[in-house]
Amino acid sequence: MTDDNRPMPPQPEQQQSPPGVTRLMKPIPDHGEKSYKGSGKLDGKVALITGADSGIGRAVAIAYAREGADIVISYLNEDEDAAETARWVEDTGRRAPIIAGDITSEEHCISLVNRAVSELGGIDILVNNAAFQRTYSSITDITAQAWDETFRTNIYAPFYLSKAAVPHMKPGATIINTTSIQSRQPSSSLLAYASTKGAVSNFTAGLAEMLAPKGIRVNAVAPGPIWTPLIPSTMPPEKSASFGKQTLIGRAGQPAELSGAYVLLASEDGSYITGAVIPVTGGEIMI
Repeated sequence: MTDDNRPMPPQPEQQQSPPGVTRLMKPIPDHGEKSYKGSGKLDGKVALITGADSGIGRAVAIAYAREGADIVISYLNEDEDAAETARWVEDTGRRAPIIAGDITSEEHCISLVNRAVSELGGIDILVNNAAFQRTYSSITDITAQAWDETFRTNIYAPFYLSKAAVPHMKPGATIINTTSIQSRQPSSSLLAYASTKGAVSNFTAGLAEMLAPKGIRVNAVAPGPIWTPLIPSTMPPEKSASFGKQTLIGRAGQPAELSGAYVLLASEDGSYITGAVIPVTGGEIMI
C-alpha cells in the first residue's frame, strides 16, 4: 500500500465476465465517495454521463453532483452499479435518472438526450465516457463483429450523442470525451480499442473547431491505466494483478483521481480550454 492508502501491485488475480461489476473487484475502486468535496462549480447544470454506473463515470457523476449538477446516468445493463451511483448523486440532493440501454444504437442516444431535456430541463454537459475493449494476441483473433462493436461503442456513440445534444446546448455548454494514453501509445493487445481512442482524440479536435462559433467547448481526458471493472472483465488475471505497475507512480490510478480534470473542463475554470486533451496517466508520457 502507498502512504495515501492506495493499493500497489501485485493485486489479487481476478477475472469477471464482461462488462464487469464493482462489488466483485478486489480492491474496490475509489470513486471519491468519501473524499470529494464540492464548491458549487456546476450549480444548476445538467450532465449526461455515459458509463456512469461504475469506474470513471461514477467518479465523475459523484463529483458533478457535489458541484451542484443533476446527472443522467447512462449505462448498459449493470443495474446494481447504476443504482449505487444514483444513490450517491441523490444523497447530495441532486436528481439522477438512470437509463439502461445500448449506446451503439443511434435511436437510444437520441432518447438519452431527449430525456435529459424533458426530465431535467436541458443539457449543459455531455460526458462521452463509456467504452468497450478486449485483449487479443493476434489480429487474426479479432472478429469483424468485435471490431465493429468496439468502434460503435467508442466512437460512433460519441458522434451520435454529440449530434443529438448540440441543438439543445447553449453557449458555455461543454462536451467532454474520454480518450486514452492508448491513443498515442497503443498496445498491440488492445489494437481495436487503441484505434478507436485515436479516433476519439481526432474527433475531439475537429468538433472543438466546428462548435467554437457556437460557444460550445469540446475537450477530452486521456487516462492512463485506471482501476475499473473494465480491467478484470477484459484482461487475463495475471495482467489485472500487475495492472498499472509500469507508471512512474507504480500503480493504477483510481477513478477519483480523474474527477478533477472532468470538473475543470465542465466548469467556468476551464472556460478558455477547448480542443485539448488532458493526460491523467500516472506519469506515463503521451508522445
